[in-house]
Amino acid sequence: MTLIRKFALGYFFILLGAAALNYVPGITDKDGLAFGIFALDLFDDALHLVSALWALAAALLGARASKVFLVIFGALYLGDGVFGFFTGWGYLDFGIFTNPSAGLSFTLFRVLANLPHIALGGVALVAGLRLGRGL
Repeated sequence: MTLIRKFALGYFFILLGAAALNYVPGITDKDGLAFGIFALDLFDDALHLVSALWALAAALLGARASKVFLVIFGALYLGDGVFGFFTGWGYLDFGIFTNPSAGLSFTLFRVLANLPHIALGGVALVAGLRLGRGL
């Protein structure tokens, strides 16, 4: 299995784990916040599960499909995290359309809330572009 396919397969497991966060005892607090930082609802869980299945399908289909997954997924998730810094909400869960902007903030809470999407998206995008050269 090529490295780019291994990356896509790794994203399958990471995203499956993200989809399961609400269902593991001790991860969410009394207010329903995962790690006391962000709330995940059924829509978020479904989005993570669909993304995980997309990653698995890409890994199984081959290097080119893995590249497409990593680049598109990476751009979408990275952008969602960046929007989180500017507005307090992302666009993948339609938060920017249903909530008023909380404004730009680099508080620890905002960083921790958006870091998963920025890190996952950034790594996926770079991996897709670098490992996918020539595909």
